[in-house]
Amino acid sequence: PGCLPLQFVSYLGACDRLLKQGYEEGQVEEAMEMFQYSEKKAAEFLHLLAQFNDMGFQQNEIKEVLLLCGNQRERALEELVMK
Repeated sequence: PGCLPLQFVSYLGACDRLLKQGYEEGQVEEAMEMFQYSEKKAAEFLHLLAQFNDMGFQQNEIKEVLLLCGNQRERALEELVMK
């Protein structure tokens, strides 16, 4: 048993910080994978996902639109409204 790779340690730290913001573990892991482990992009995605979810949009549609729009809030909202 060697040391944990630095990337993995930073991944765990990022997940931990996102979990402490109140996001669900499954969503955090999915968002981190979707954005090649970029904590900043994953955090943007999770924030917008929660926001649009609160507006009553379907989670699977929100994910699809956010990926399509690259987390751009205004564009994503337009797409969701048009669906």
